[in-house]
Amino acid sequence: MGRTRRSGGDVREALTDEDLVAGAHPESELFARIYSTLAPAVLGYFNARGVEDPEALMQDVFLSVLPRVGGITGGVAGLRTFVFSVAHARAVDYYRRIERRPRSVDYDPLLDTRAVPSAESEALVRNGQTDAHLLIEALKPEQRDVLMLRIVGELSVDDVATVLGKTPGAVKQLQRRGLKALRELVSEGVMAP
Repeated sequence: MGRTRRSGGDVREALTDEDLVAGAHPESELFARIYSTLAPAVLGYFNARGVEDPEALMQDVFLSVLPRVGGITGGVAGLRTFVFSVAHARAVDYYRRIERRPRSVDYDPLLDTRAVPSAESEALVRNGQTDAHLLIEALKPEQRDVLMLRIVGELSVDDVATVLGKTPGAVKQLQRRGLKALRELVSEGVMAP
């Protein structure tokens, strides 16, 4: 049996084609020789591929390979080819799992640029009233303030009067004039495409 010198002065039995002949060694000794000969190379392969836990993946390879040793042809070269074909398949599977795994990212609301339209905006779009804000902007500032406080703020005439510092009669007049101006803008088709 051949001996080979490994780095650091470690001397191990080299695996030979005769070792793989059925009955040449007890099964546990054969497995130990195969593992000690090929495991460092498989581990190096996984390290070079950048897998997260190369030792675990290496163990998985040998758990798959060792029960099939008796059916491998081609001697040590055939065994090495088979071991590395299994190792490569495990590496491919590993990266497929990584790609399918969702990335874990901390949520930062300041960086979230997604926007969902409000229910009111959706309703306006469905009714063809997407230019409602343009109509409101066409009003005089006082009329716009009164209508926005009455409709959007849902304030009473007295509450709007208090907010704007006006009398309830003045608020009613501004509301009436603002609604009339809106009707005229819509009937004239000012906002039509």
